[in-house]
Amino acid sequence: MLNVGKIEEGFVLDHIEAGKSLSIYHHLKLDKLDCTVAIIKNARSNKMGKKDILKVECDINTLNLDILAVIDHNITVNVIKDGEIVDKKELVLPQEIHNVIKCKNPRCITSIEQELPHIFVLADEEKEIYRCKYCEEKASRSATQWYT
Repeated sequence: MLNVGKIEEGFVLDHIEAGKSLSIYHHLKLDKLDCTVAIIKNARSNKMGKKDILKVECDINTLNLDILAVIDHNITVNVIKDGEIVDKKELVLPQEIHNVIKCKNPRCITSIEQELPHIFVLADEEKEIYRCKYCEEKASRSATQWYT
C-alpha cells in the first residue's frame, strides 16, 4: 500500500479522471510554483474504479478554479489548513472564460490580433459547449482546441 503523508496547508484535488492528473498539473501551472506537489495516479476508487489525486501544499488562492471547472467540474477540491479539511469547493462551469480555450477559427480576430484574449462564453451548460465571444466558433470537450 502506498502511503503519501498529509499536507499542512494547501488543497487536495480528488476524483480526477484516471490519467488526467499530469494534464491538470500543467494547465494549473503548478510546475511554475515553488510548492510541494504529490501526484497519485490510478488510485483505487469505489466511486470511479480508478482515479487520480493531486495534493498541493501552497496557498489555495494560487488555484484557478475556472480552469479546473472547465477541465472537469466533477473534481472535488478539498481545502486543507493545519492538516485538516476545512472546506470543500464545488466547481461550476464559468459563464465566461479567458485564455483557457483557444479559438481555432482562422478567420477569428484572435488569429490576426494575437494580443487579444481568447474569450469564450458558455453557450450550452448541459452539453458543456463554449463559443468564442468574437466569432462564435464552438468549442466542446471533445474538441482538440479545449485548452490553450
